[in-house]
Amino acid sequence: MERKEGLVIKSTGSHYTVLLEDNTRVICRIRGKLRLVGIKSTNPVSVGDRVCFDQEGEDAVIAEIKERKNYVIRRSSNLSKESHILAANVDQAVLIVTVNYPITTRVFVDRFIAASEAYRIPVKLVFNKLDRYDKEHMLLLEEWRELYESIGYKTLAVSAKEQDNLEEVKTLLKDKVSVLSGHSGVGKSTLVNRIEPNLNLKTAEISDAHQTGKHTTTFAEMHQLSFGGYIIDTPGIRGFGLVHIEKEELYHYFTEIFEVAGGCKFHNCSHNNEPGCKVKQAVEEGRIAWSRYESYLSILLSSNEKYR
Repeated sequence: MERKEGLVIKSTGSHYTVLLEDNTRVICRIRGKLRLVGIKSTNPVSVGDRVCFDQEGEDAVIAEIKERKNYVIRRSSNLSKESHILAANVDQAVLIVTVNYPITTRVFVDRFIAASEAYRIPVKLVFNKLDRYDKEHMLLLEEWRELYESIGYKTLAVSAKEQDNLEEVKTLLKDKVSVLSGHSGVGKSTLVNRIEPNLNLKTAEISDAHQTGKHTTTFAEMHQLSFGGYIIDTPGIRGFGLVHIEKEELYHYFTEIFEVAGGCKFHNCSHNNEPGCKVKQAVEEGRIAWSRYESYLSILLSSNEKYR
């Protein structure tokens, strides 16, 4: 029996594709006990994990998961578990955003940012579908970009269809492990296919009736980029993120709120309706954007189910 180490690049739930340094790919399964060792998720092994596996003939079994530097999760549909790990050992989370066709809400963007901040994963925002926007949409786009750039988040504006500004996307992704996320229909797969045509990811048409897309990714997969780095294409992220985050900690992950919260009258201020709240004062004075504060309150006041 020989023990080898590699990178998990694909997970189907029961089998895992592991990439070795010589670019060999091995299909592995996991030992039963891996499911039981203090892991409160539906999948003990995820895309992005470095693992050791034992191989005897064609049979390969993952025996050890190397320590993760971080991970991203979503709420699991399995009620007996807390979460589902989407990816591990990520350098950055890239959210594909459309201000229309379909609409990505600011609350969704802010929720994604907060969840990524909680797991210490840098966030980049890529606004797609420039080719479809009229003057009003372009003004809205610039407003969004100005807001998020002012907070400290890098943004790009591109057209995957017309291949506008795609070199900037390549620069953003080069030599990094990037999780690509976004609502179905925002053009994520089209964008990836434009910058790396050999991948030929499946794309979906937008529904004219509801301006939404159909999910085309059913499991997480890691793709090697010819110009350096990896992208992780994730399944639907409706439940992305705020698992294991206490409500009292939420403001930590809104950087501009965290910066002024130390001046609040009460140390346990929720920045909602307490007197002497410096956060509310900053919102009233325009130093914190109302949309960001509204997103914070929306998440804060949502049901506990979205947290636990």
